[in-house]
Amino acid sequence: MERLKRIIPIIIKFRISIIAILAILMVLSGYQTLNKLSVDNSLSIWFLEDDPSYKAYIDFQENFGSDEIFIIMLPVENAIGESEVNKLRELHQSIEALPYVKTTFSLAKAKYPIYANNNIRFDDLYNSRRSEKGLKNLFSKLSNITSQLVTKDYKNQLFYIQMKPTPTIEEDRQEIAVEIESIVGQTYSDYYLTGPPVLNEAYSKGIYKESLIFGILTVLVITVLLLFLLPSKRYLLIALLSVAIPVSLLFGLITSLGFALNMISMLIPTILMVYSVSDAVHIINIYHKEGLANTNFSKVDLLAISIRKSLTPCFYTTLTTLVGYFALYLSPLPAFKNMGVFTCIGLILSFLLVYVITIIGFSFMNLNFEKAKPILSFKSYSQSRFIEWLNGFTSQYKNSLIVGFTAVLLFGIYSIFQVKIDTNSRDLLAEGKAKTDLRTVEVELGGSNRLQLNIATKNGDVILKKDAIKRLEDFQNKLEANPLISNPVSVVTIKSFLEQRTPVLFQSNISEAKLKNTLKDVDATENSFFKLFSEDLSTAGFTLTLMEMRTSELEQVLDDIKQAFKSSFNTDNYDLKINGFAVVFAQLNNFILETQFKSFFAAFFVAFLCLWVFIKNLRTTILVLIPNILPLAILAIFMSLLDIPLDVTTAMITPIMLGIAMDDTIHLVHKYRRSKYITGSPKERMDNAMRYTGSALISTTIALVGGFLIIASSATPSVQDFGLLCAVTVTMALITDIFYLPALLKKLDK
Repeated sequence: MERLKRIIPIIIKFRISIIAILAILMVLSGYQTLNKLSVDNSLSIWFLEDDPSYKAYIDFQENFGSDEIFIIMLPVENAIGESEVNKLRELHQSIEALPYVKTTFSLAKAKYPIYANNNIRFDDLYNSRRSEKGLKNLFSKLSNITSQLVTKDYKNQLFYIQMKPTPTIEEDRQEIAVEIESIVGQTYSDYYLTGPPVLNEAYSKGIYKESLIFGILTVLVITVLLLFLLPSKRYLLIALLSVAIPVSLLFGLITSLGFALNMISMLIPTILMVYSVSDAVHIINIYHKEGLANTNFSKVDLLAISIRKSLTPCFYTTLTTLVGYFALYLSPLPAFKNMGVFTCIGLILSFLLVYVITIIGFSFMNLNFEKAKPILSFKSYSQSRFIEWLNGFTSQYKNSLIVGFTAVLLFGIYSIFQVKIDTNSRDLLAEGKAKTDLRTVEVELGGSNRLQLNIATKNGDVILKKDAIKRLEDFQNKLEANPLISNPVSVVTIKSFLEQRTPVLFQSNISEAKLKNTLKDVDATENSFFKLFSEDLSTAGFTLTLMEMRTSELEQVLDDIKQAFKSSFNTDNYDLKINGFAVVFAQLNNFILETQFKSFFAAFFVAFLCLWVFIKNLRTTILVLIPNILPLAILAIFMSLLDIPLDVTTAMITPIMLGIAMDDTIHLVHKYRRSKYITGSPKERMDNAMRYTGSALISTTIALVGGFLIIASSATPSVQDFGLLCAVTVTMALITDIFYLPALLKKLDK
């Protein structure tokens, strides 16, 4: 107390200098944020560079072609009309001149094989001299390829732009998308554009837009809430500065270090602002209560006693919240690691600055505490009457409350095992042109994602042998029978086409040498968009098309492919490698589970130690911890009943919510354990604690719920779920703190 009385006058003495320093830092941070704030939703934020699956994906792109492919669907009068195909040729020339394009593919560039004079040569799939009937007949024999070039009704053409490998284009994604759209728009006024690069850019634009909207809405909502929650309008500026300054400084730091926003970190401003306002409301409420109770205190004495009474609970609430976020650092996903670290830095800034700002703010104020009133209030609602009713209710019905809440807790623990782990890639994208184009193209094409399968001989022999070809044909038949797979293209596709045109070519008595010499030339550079063989002919490639789908469906597809391989090939002699972004994306389920397991148990263990140190009694610590697990159990019930899975956004929810749930508990238990006014039974002490802190608990919960409901207003379904679940959990945390916790302590604490 004496130390505080020495520190506070020093802060007040240099308050003008401190204000000037904070103002300069705010200006610098604002400048950095405006000039350097960017959005990055690339693979590098989800996978570490040395991650085996990510490295395998990059190696695949280098050797077999990138699956970073723009897909453009062009509505036309006649997809096989000469003028329409000539426009495609012009588009090829313009696009292939771009430095980041590896190749392009369309009807104007596609070739088909012709066997003549014991050799394979390639001719243009489209020939203007061929009749329309002849073209359609030719197309029908190569349906797996031509269905990717024109739609069934011949009213749309498909144009593909294959980019260079991911690492070489990631930094220029935004410029690439804009330039390609500009070139296409010069020739076509109406088109549908999709594919992984387009969706990635749509994610980034959505993130940037929603970050700005969330920030503005959060400030507005917090301002309105403070008008109700603060005991006087004179406190409003102090509370708002306590919110704005830490967030501004944090974003200046993030942008100065070269980090960008992503789908996860865009939530930091809203989350940090509602945390900051919670601490500010607690400190202001305590200051006001002490001002009413100690009318003869000097300004320094009043500030000292207010800080002393708020410092310990605010420190522990910051610590438990910080633990919840820092636990995300244990996640294998870089986006979660960055989210955890930067939110922790923001929490520390908020904790330190809220006291400096409130001391300086209070030093300028001369307030009549008795006459002070909130700007806005509900006349029919009295917090004091509600708290008195609450104290009586938890005393009279404590046994029933304990039984009821404990039953819910047990059901919630059961529900944890019913929650699915699944990320729907479509739920990561808000409604808009990108999502509409995706749906339109996938309806016609059967998918927009590329998957490459490579089947290789283990001893390095050539795979173009009779037995191997027969097994490849069996394998492709099984792929074509799978409803989640579209348009598999391989050497089998070309062999089948050649057989239809030249039936004697692959007779049963054909020699191994003849088979090899015939098929080795079908993988021509003219058709490099489909990689059919490796250079040494030991590997055969299959190119598949997949819809945008859930990770659980992707896992099923990958499992189906592996089963089809095992039933078609002797695994002692052949290897299967599945490559493409879909494989990497399917790994998210394992990473999400790992994030939940590591982060939650680390947060739970450290939070338990924090409570134990804070309370200094093991029995009471356990009693206090139980109500903090209940909101997470109710969260599991909601997710199970509403069929909301753990995905890339909700994966971080449990460690975060554990930290939040403990905040109000610590404020309540601090007064319960440290009361100097009542030293009687647990009932008397809890009732007194509730009278002292109850209004602040309700106020901060309203602020937190308001912040999370802003996140729930997102246009992105996955982010909506995160905001809604957080709002429900915070509400449940308050209910357990004011009903379940008092009942437990009144009944069982000694």
